[in-house]
Amino acid sequence: MPLFIVRNDITKMAVDAIVNAANNSLLGGGGVDGAIHRAAGPGLLRECRTLGGCETGMAKITGAYSLPCKYVIHTVGPVYTDGMHGEPQLLASCYRESLRLAKEAGCESVAFPLISSGAYGYPKEDALRTATDMIDEFLKTCDMTVYIVIFDRESYRAAGKRFADIERYIDDVYADAHADLRRESIAFQMPVYTGAPAAPLRTAKKPRSLDEAVARLDESFSEMLLRKIDESGMTDAECYKKANIDRKLFSKIRSDRLYKPSKPTAIAFAVALEMPLPETQRLLRTAGFTLSHSSKFDIIIEYFIERGNYNIYEINEALFAFDQSLLGA
Repeated sequence: MPLFIVRNDITKMAVDAIVNAANNSLLGGGGVDGAIHRAAGPGLLRECRTLGGCETGMAKITGAYSLPCKYVIHTVGPVYTDGMHGEPQLLASCYRESLRLAKEAGCESVAFPLISSGAYGYPKEDALRTATDMIDEFLKTCDMTVYIVIFDRESYRAAGKRFADIERYIDDVYADAHADLRRESIAFQMPVYTGAPAAPLRTAKKPRSLDEAVARLDESFSEMLLRKIDESGMTDAECYKKANIDRKLFSKIRSDRLYKPSKPTAIAFAVALEMPLPETQRLLRTAGFTLSHSSKFDIIIEYFIERGNYNIYEINEALFAFDQSLLGA
């Protein structure tokens, strides 16, 4: 099942479990912790008083009371000093232990805040990287829909130096694209005389009937995708998990040779198969799409593929930061 990065209020997420970024006492506090306790009502605090607190990096589970979920999983993230005092290991443990409890409780969906990235001072980009790494590791062997809930998109985007590089790349590509358009406009207005008549264009032989035209259809998206998966040596499950695609959606694609995916879904499979740009464009054309320099979404995809970075979670982090659709289901 896929991983989603969303902007939302975690107390309103209708999932099986939400994760609370708690303090060691488990008795409530500020930020996400306080918001969850307020939304859950006094019953949550009464149950938390019976748990005897929680160590940093560990997790405990309670009922959800007035929240729309079934459970609250409380985990205590590390206070960030400099990254050299065990903070990465403790933060990774928060996700690992929370996911273990969610699995033991039979949860099919769970929503996390970005643990330790608020008052505890963990750099947002590093915190998100740890979250996606640990969730990705878990989803390779377990079926669960996982959400990372980020409340403030702008402060998250501002915290990432890598996003500044992407922003410069977008600006450069837009500038180049607009310059090309101006040159094309001038060339169109001022035709050049070559001194020789143009050679006649060769056209493909027209089909004699509708049946003949249909028989000439190119390889469909589904056919090309399945062929590429076979050529890659991946299993179907390895491919759709790497593409951040739900198993049910992949089953539809496999069973219907004329299935028309969304553009983010088609690109997700190109990323999973680590296709270079020309091959990505060929796969997209089978679904009726293309990458162009008139779309910020397309430019971000191009940025990652040109650099050989096919980590779908890193791509989705950037797409989220720039308010674009995410790859996958």
